[in-house]
Amino acid sequence: MGRAFEFRKGRKMKRWSAMAKAFTRIGKDIVMAVKEGGPNPDANSRLRAIIQNSKAVNMPKENVERAIKKATDKDTANYKEILFEGYAPHGIAILIETASDNNNRTVANIRSYFNKCNGTMGTQGSVEFMFDHTCNFRIPAAGQDIDELELEMIDFGVEEIFADDEDGILMYAPFESFGAIQKELESRGLEILSSGFDRIPQVTKELTPEQVADVEKLLEKIEEDDDVMNVFHTMLEN
Repeated sequence: MGRAFEFRKGRKMKRWSAMAKAFTRIGKDIVMAVKEGGPNPDANSRLRAIIQNSKAVNMPKENVERAIKKATDKDTANYKEILFEGYAPHGIAILIETASDNNNRTVANIRSYFNKCNGTMGTQGSVEFMFDHTCNFRIPAAGQDIDELELEMIDFGVEEIFADDEDGILMYAPFESFGAIQKELESRGLEILSSGFDRIPQVTKELTPEQVADVEKLLEKIEEDDDVMNVFHTMLEN
C-alpha cells in the first residue's frame, strides 16, 4: 500500500465526526459551486460532486435544495477560499483550507490560534510544498475487480486504489486529474459515493505523547473555527 492508504488510515478517527460541521462545510461548498457554475447539477460538475458528498454524510435533501436556492440569491455573499500555512510546536507543518466571506476576520482568528498555542503563522508557500495535493473518489466495491479497474483508470490519472472498510473502493490521483476521473466514472455508469481533495504530507514526524498533546491543542482550536474547511499536518497519526 502507498502513502494515500496510510494517510487515509491515519485520518479515519479524525475529529470531523460532527454532522453539524459537515453540513456547514457542504453548504459553503454549494454556494461557491453555484456562484461559479450555476444551480443545475447536470451542467455543473463541481455541484454534482458536492451533492454526492452530501448523501455520504446523510445531509437531508431539503437542506441541499435550500442551500442551492440560497446560493442563487444575488444578495448571498460568496465565500473566498484562502489557504493558511504555519508551524505547530515541535516543527509540525500545518496547512489550513478556509472558505470565508470576511478575510480580515479569518486572518485574525487563525493568527490568534497560532499565537495562543506556541505556533508560528507562516507566509504563502512556506509549507505548502511539503504536501501533495490530491483528489479522491469512492465507489461501491460490488462487481469490481480492483486490479483490473486500476489498470483501466491509470490512463485518467489514478495513482493508488484500494478497498476501504465500508465496502467501497477508494481512488487517489493528482489534484488536476479530478475532472477527467469524474467524467470517466460517470461515463461508465459507476456510482460515485463521495469525492474530495486531500493534501498528503510527503514526510511525517513522530512525536511523544506529550508533544502530540501540544499539537492537538492547536489543531482543535483551528478546526473549531467556522471558516475552516480542512486542516492537514505532518504529524504522524497512528
